[in-house]
Amino acid sequence: MSEILNISALSSAIQQVHTVLQASAANAVNKSLTIRNWLIGYYIVEYEQNGKDRAEYGEKVIDVLAQKLKHINGIDRRSLFKFRQLYLVYLNLHKPIQGFIRGSFGLMQEKSTLPIVGTLSAQLDELFMNKKVETLSTHLPENLQTPPEVLISKLSYSHLELLIAIAEPLKRTFYEIECIKGTWSVRELKRQMASLYFERSGLSQNPEKLAALVNQKTQPQAPKDIIKNIYAFEFLDLGIQAVVEESDLETALLNHLQYFIIELGNGFCLEARQKRILIGETYY
Repeated sequence: MSEILNISALSSAIQQVHTVLQASAANAVNKSLTIRNWLIGYYIVEYEQNGKDRAEYGEKVIDVLAQKLKHINGIDRRSLFKFRQLYLVYLNLHKPIQGFIRGSFGLMQEKSTLPIVGTLSAQLDELFMNKKVETLSTHLPENLQTPPEVLISKLSYSHLELLIAIAEPLKRTFYEIECIKGTWSVRELKRQMASLYFERSGLSQNPEKLAALVNQKTQPQAPKDIIKNIYAFEFLDLGIQAVVEESDLETALLNHLQYFIIELGNGFCLEARQKRILIGETYY
């Protein structure tokens, strides 16, 4: 191991270790969250096609499921529909997810008495070899798709939730690639979609110059932005109040309020961020 010669080198080494492992931890949470949601979507579709009592519930399957799972943070009727859609739009994620299942579910498969867990990897093999599933949209040829291993490791579930709303595969792939290249935050992806970046790029005489200009104005996503995501809080079963100090919340609210008042223009005033108020004989 190389010798650290001075305090600057020591500081730099510690910073590098922190940055790399912080990003690794954030990516691990994101990847696990995406895999969980995709698998839930798979289970729902598989039940809709082969469930023994599916006729009894008809179109109310997700409503019944939401009621039975309401004790799990972040799982409700809306999210279950989204998970189902995630699975149907991103069928190609089955490849990296199979590898995850074989690696992480080994002990669970040995001990589980539930066939739906114990034989999951084999079920996915059979499902995709025989092409039993119907998709929500026509997919691009495999050589034009974003590699699934890259998708699952570079984009969070929150990114994918925005992307599944795009019906056109080519347009969706465009945003996947640009988002990965520019390390866009979820907010930035939403902003670029709203600005019709895909359509503007198609009309531009110099798409490369437009892409450079777009990414010049964006701020890359940081690991802390990933962890602060509400889906990560729910997945880890953390209440927001468990990770947000009152002073942090106050600062954030005041910052946004200040920007909002500035945007309103003349005639509005923010007197102070904190002001002493006398109520009775007590100052607050």
